[in-house]
Amino acid sequence: MTTGHSDLPPSAAPEAPLLEELALEHALVLQTARVTEAAALAASRLVGMGDKNAVDGAGTEAMRRVLNSLDLRATVVIGEGEMDEAPMLYIGETLGSGRHEVDIAVDPVEGTAVTAKGLPNGLAVIAISEKGGLMHAPDCYMDKLVVPPPAAGRVHLDWPVEANLAAIAQSLERRVEDLLIVILDRERHQGLIQRVRGAGARVKLIGDGDVVAGLAVGVRGTGVHALMGSGGAPEGVLTAAALKCLGAEIQGRFLAEDDSQRARFREMGVEEGRVYRTHELAPGKQMAFSATGITDGELLQGVRRFGGGARTHTIVMGYATRVVRFLDSIHLEAEGARVHIRV
Repeated sequence: MTTGHSDLPPSAAPEAPLLEELALEHALVLQTARVTEAAALAASRLVGMGDKNAVDGAGTEAMRRVLNSLDLRATVVIGEGEMDEAPMLYIGETLGSGRHEVDIAVDPVEGTAVTAKGLPNGLAVIAISEKGGLMHAPDCYMDKLVVPPPAAGRVHLDWPVEANLAAIAQSLERRVEDLLIVILDRERHQGLIQRVRGAGARVKLIGDGDVVAGLAVGVRGTGVHALMGSGGAPEGVLTAAALKCLGAEIQGRFLAEDDSQRARFREMGVEEGRVYRTHELAPGKQMAFSATGITDGELLQGVRRFGGGARTHTIVMGYATRVVRFLDSIHLEAEGARVHIRV
């Protein structure tokens, strides 16, 4: 199943460089789905087995293998950690030997703990852009505000919670009492949770996976209307790549826990206290994003296995090409496998 709209911006005669950019991004959009599908399929064999490291390892190995097969020269700017912390897909690692140089942000299994437990919203994620198109974010916490397209440009991370809730409600032509706000279930968020509830909005607490939560905010019909609170900064960059394609918005502020992190900020050119917006976290002109469900969630179905194969559900999108696709794919894994396709 594929849904989307025209791959070309509304201009009568696009210039040759634009066509070249669109062709590159169009190819990236299709290739990103291969990457996340492979990671999801590999990780799905360990769903519910209780070993989050094994789940992450399987997804990472599969993602790395496919990335090395593509006609790209990809540098990891958001990955599994620094080189001495991650055996594969570490920050700064180069994959592939193709002609096109790109930067990538990856999370082979977003929500390793929930996937290992068989809980909802485990998924494989990747964003690809031209060199410099994705911010190299430090591994720290980020205070985040994610809102859907109608509220983009009408909220601010520095405003009181109540003011942002009112702005979101007005943008969506709803009452504050109609809103459902996603917040990570952490002790540090107790005050935020009380203020959201005190303003009249409802709260959906999640254990892990604020990338999929942010993605769900940007897609109408998922039933969630904003994401608030702090989570990982690298995940904020992945979220920004998707929201840029969807026309939604993320605002983020990097949070330093100690002086060593502040020194890391200065080294990487990150300003503590500054509110970064979507286009600053993901400034690329060509952007491709893909997420494939591993376990079932509000936005994506998880991998469904049958004799000899599996079925995957993926959302894949491009910024310059202005296309969003939902891919429902059958993978015949066993030699000679056949399946009767059904809707």
